[in-house]
Amino acid sequence: MGRRLNDPEHSRFASLILLSVALFSCVLVYAVVSTFLNPNVGSQDSSFESLEMVASGDLGERKDECCRGIENLELWGPAVKWGSEFKFDSSVECCQACKTMCSGNDGPCLCDTWVFCGNKEACGSRFGECWLKKQKDPLSPDRQDAGKSVIWTSGLIFGKGEGIVGMETEYGTLHIKLFPGCAPYSVAYILELLTMRHCVGCQFYRAESRGQSWDSEGNHIKDAPYGPPFALIQGILEAQGTPFNKMPTEACPTIRRGSVAWIGSGPEFFISLANHREWKNSYTVFGSVLPEDMEVAEKIVQLPTKSDVWNNINVSVLEKPVPLIMRRMKKSLGDLNSNVKPK
Repeated sequence: MGRRLNDPEHSRFASLILLSVALFSCVLVYAVVSTFLNPNVGSQDSSFESLEMVASGDLGERKDECCRGIENLELWGPAVKWGSEFKFDSSVECCQACKTMCSGNDGPCLCDTWVFCGNKEACGSRFGECWLKKQKDPLSPDRQDAGKSVIWTSGLIFGKGEGIVGMETEYGTLHIKLFPGCAPYSVAYILELLTMRHCVGCQFYRAESRGQSWDSEGNHIKDAPYGPPFALIQGILEAQGTPFNKMPTEACPTIRRGSVAWIGSGPEFFISLANHREWKNSYTVFGSVLPEDMEVAEKIVQLPTKSDVWNNINVSVLEKPVPLIMRRMKKSLGDLNSNVKPK
């Protein structure tokens, strides 16, 4: 983030000074990125890439970044591979085995659930067992058991046309493809919200346009500032009367146009209207809005706002918050996510 030292004639002392300035700049930028989204605490420049790349783990991170599961959880369901005869050394290999059965374009996944026993001491002779299963309803997986005494780690795989939920507002519905392999704990919480008849308190309360800094595809315009405005809509996903457990840090890819991510450990979240490479890998991304639905987000960002200051950052707050509710979508979604295909 600091300026490149181009002059070879700089003295060693000057170089040290410049290095110190560079380090300070990095710390300052990180602090700004951490705080400007959050009113309560100190709290990317390429075209939009397909959701398939994100859902399949192309995050610029480790290869196993999007083969995560939830520990101490045993998901149930009809087995398509019996763990007693199907073993691996790691949960990632078990997850990948399930993904290979969910890579076709014709029909639903043959496997959408993997269950792995990875603790040698606790599992004993069952260590390495990998059970591959198929849920009757991927958005409402069948649980066998959960808790510290459970020796299993479980994960979900959403194939083509699956794992899409609706964030319904009076201005339209944002269809969101969930990423259970990248952010399993976050997705589990969203699935819980689907069981509620209402989500009183869930709303968008901040809206900032792309301004003169990003084009309509979310690409940053050369030499333009990175905000404000910051090209996002921000809200909260916490139903009144329902305790919210802080989300752990999960996969943090580069923020793209359409990314849905937590601010810190939630329940505040945002949907990005632009590619934000300058934010680095700072936020857990648990889903992405289907490209054709971004027009709904663009409608919300055009609503009347008022200026405010959060942690010395100028922000735009909606004069009237926009209530939202999470909805299940019909199984038949046609080609809504024809470009979304976990590998």
